[in-house]
Amino acid sequence: MTHSEDKIAIIGLGYVGLPLAVEFAKQFFVVGFDINKQRINELNSGIDKTLEVDNDNLKSVLTSDLSADKGLYITDSLEALAVANYYIITVPTPTDELKRPVFIPLIKASETVGKVLKNDDIVVYESTVYPGATEDICIPVLEKVSGLKFNKDFYAGYSPERINPGDKKHTVTKILKVTSGSTPEIAERVDRLYKKVITAGTHLAPSIKVAEAAKVIENSQRDINIAFVNELSKIFRLLDIDTKAVLEAAGTKWNFLKFSPGLVGGHCIGVDPYYLAQKAIESGYNPEIILAGRKMNDSMGSYVATETVKMMINKGATIKGSNALVLGITFKENCPDIRNSRVIDIIEELQSYHVNVDVYDPWASEEEVKHEYNLDLKSSVNDLQSSYDAIILAVSHNEFLELSIDNLKSDKCVVFDVKSLLPIDTVDARL
Repeated sequence: MTHSEDKIAIIGLGYVGLPLAVEFAKQFFVVGFDINKQRINELNSGIDKTLEVDNDNLKSVLTSDLSADKGLYITDSLEALAVANYYIITVPTPTDELKRPVFIPLIKASETVGKVLKNDDIVVYESTVYPGATEDICIPVLEKVSGLKFNKDFYAGYSPERINPGDKKHTVTKILKVTSGSTPEIAERVDRLYKKVITAGTHLAPSIKVAEAAKVIENSQRDINIAFVNELSKIFRLLDIDTKAVLEAAGTKWNFLKFSPGLVGGHCIGVDPYYLAQKAIESGYNPEIILAGRKMNDSMGSYVATETVKMMINKGATIKGSNALVLGITFKENCPDIRNSRVIDIIEELQSYHVNVDVYDPWASEEEVKHEYNLDLKSSVNDLQSSYDAIILAVSHNEFLELSIDNLKSDKCVVFDVKSLLPIDTVDARL
């Protein structure tokens, strides 16, 4: 059973770790650990720039007392981690340029925990990985650094994160949590720990591998379904049929799965299927459907740009030196998260045609976009031109509904509404 004297350390205070840390801190003492000093300073001042946690909610749990009974102590100090007996690792698991899994953040986090690991401690991983990665990659690191023996001196669990960035309805406590542990007893302890804060309940998986697999197929399934409607969009465009109208008609059947075409980015759906695919390939199986879905979805940015250029030519526009406006750079609507945004594919494809591209996004951080994509965002609507030859609505931020698109158009302007946000009679094309 869990005890009031249990202390929790959360390693990684991003979109996943911070909301979890705040909820645990209402009942336990929590050490929130991150290597980003700027992030630590912002959080300790009560500001969460990811907007996943309300600032007042954050401030209500903050503490500077390392011996407090409960609350959130945010630090980059290794020594502070040593007070915990539960370690929850929530660092990202990206892919490289060749779409291969990159385990460096996970290994580094495991090394950090290994330095302070004690007898009977439990390390729980939330990062998305392929089945077997926790035991094959992470546990050996913990053993090597700590000098302790797995399932004798310390234990492990896996509880995949299910955070949906920007979603204020399905917050961390309201999403059912899959749990698992390295022994039946530890699995029960991990499950009980999460039950303390997850009001939606938990599902205890029979093994760590099952929990890992469950997570990675959640996003793979969604990726494949979106790939299907993206392919439909390409077909229906050739047939001069509105895809949205087709999906609305088909969606009247009770068992039709409702997905919409679009760009597939973010840190989950656009990444996680590659983890499963890589493991399948290593095991001697070529995952055709998973990789086909990824290929389709990764192609959509360049497809939108190319189709836009075609329409510009048909309207008599000169492509080289023309001006285009891309609305939105985040990976999804009403959210500041720019990780793995596929809007960049639209921008780079347009630039390959020597089109001058302006980008406006009221949600994104200018600093982050500059660092991540080397793009200079337009700061406000007032900085936009009044004669764009192409306007591409890439992200359906609510603010764009209030934008006077007509005031930004040239006489021959093409408007491509990727998200079907605008009325169909006001645009030239949409997915």
